[in-house]
This record gives sequence, structure tokens and C-alpha cells, in this order.
Amino acid sequence: MSGCATTHSGRVAMMGGGSLYYEERGKGEPLLLLHGHSLDGHMWDEQWKPLSRHFRLIRLDFRGYGRSSEQREDLQFCHVDDVVTLMDSLRIQRAHVVGLSMGAFVAGDMLAMYPERLLTCTLASGGIRSSKGPSEPMDSAESAKRDSEIAVLKAKGVDQMKSEWIEQLMSSGGSHRERMRKPLTQMIQAWSAWQPFHKEVRLFYGKDAWAHLKQRGQVDVPVLCIRGANELKGKHSRPAELKYTKNGHFVVIEDCGHMLNMERPNEFNRSILEFINSQKY
Repeated sequence: MSGCATTHSGRVAMMGGGSLYYEERGKGEPLLLLHGHSLDGHMWDEQWKPLSRHFRLIRLDFRGYGRSSEQREDLQFCHVDDVVTLMDSLRIQRAHVVGLSMGAFVAGDMLAMYPERLLTCTLASGGIRSSKGPSEPMDSAESAKRDSEIAVLKAKGVDQMKSEWIEQLMSSGGSHRERMRKPLTQMIQAWSAWQPFHKEVRLFYGKDAWAHLKQRGQVDVPVLCIRGANELKGKHSRPAELKYTKNGHFVVIEDCGHMLNMERPNEFNRSILEFINSQKY
């Protein structure tokens, strides 16, 4: 909308004494951008100005990432509930939500648990997890397994772990993948790496969300699933989440891997705009 939009930032208090850092830019219908694991709101840099010409664009750092407060092993919370608290604080009743990878886990939780807060839902490189939710806390066997995993990581060292993780995120990329190496590296080097070295609580509703969605039946929310062709490896079956909406869309971006918004930003941005603009509320 406005060609001279400026970015405003703020911080919102969360349950348990934490806080979320967020930035917003532009005017119009609200659109929230939800980042991936080990990253932060900067992963949306190539969406920031283009999409803010059309929306009130908001990007946030999840608790435990970027400029938001750290996580705690002794506090059960879910990322999606933090997002809803942020929306309430910003007086946003409904929003377009776009999540990638871990952000898509959160957007998927929102589709299942809070569909009334969504205008549209975009799940990029991910969706509702099949992992245990808050209804199944960590038991002694899982705790012992995590102790072993953490010991292995500590022996490896955080620098080596981060280096391997960067290469893993790069590995599915196509011919344009090197364009994202520098920003990915900057974000991951700045990341506290708290999560791999601690016993996280159930941050996603996961199986609880699937149960909730199946109980609801179809939700009245337009859903877009976007995947990179390289990551699909020829298996283009429709994502399971689309069974639960009458208005589901599936887009595959060619010559692209997991971090498709950074690797193919023009195609990604166009897919988002075409999807949202095709909807009537």
C-alpha cells in the first residue's frame, strides 16, 4: 500500500514471565510470518518489503529464538498460544498466517486449535506434527533418551553441531541455494542453541492437534500447502491437512528445497499473493 512504510518493533509479555519480540510494517489485513527452528524473524527479509505493500505484516521471534526471551525446562507452553497472545495484544482478531518448517508446525496447530483466528493458513515445508502434545508429558524413558542425545551433542560441540545443521538446511536446495548460505549462517551463528541441549516441553500440540482437527471435521479456513520439489523427491501426494478444509491448495516450487522462501523468494511471494487474493471472505 504505502511506498514509504516504516518498520515498528515491540515486545509483548507472555505467560510465565517471558516475552515475544515482534516487528510490523504496512497496512491492510494482518499477515503473520512464523519462522523456522534455529532461525528468527530475519529469515523473512525477502518477504518483508514486498508483502508489506499489501498487508499489515508482522514477524516475530518465537520464545527461545532471536530477540525473544529464552525457554525454560520447567514451564509448559506452546508456541501457538504465544502467537494468539501476541494477536490479542495487537488487537488482531483474525489474520493470514504463513509458517515455514517449525513455523508451519505452529500454523498447523493454529488451524486445528484456533481456526476462528485465521483468515487463511499457509503451511510451507511442514504442517501439523505427529509428535506427542501437552497431554502426554515426558516420561522417564524419554527423559533418559534425551540425556543420551544431549551428551552426544555436548561431546560434538556447539560449533560442529551448527556447521552440520547449516549444511543440512542447504542440502535439499536447487540451483539457487547458495544465495541463502550467508543469511542462514548469520542467523544460526547468532542462535543460542538452547533447544538441542535441553529437555524441551511440548511446544506443539502435535497429536493433540490432529485429534482436535479430526473431531472438528472440516474447518472453514482456506489452506495453502507449499513444498519445494527437491524435498518431495517426486512424491507429490496432497498433504493430509488439506483433507480437513473445503478450500485447500497445493503448490510445488520447482528446483527448490526446504527453505523455499529464501531460495526462491519471488516464486514464494507470488504464491502467497495469488492464494490470498483468490479468496473471498
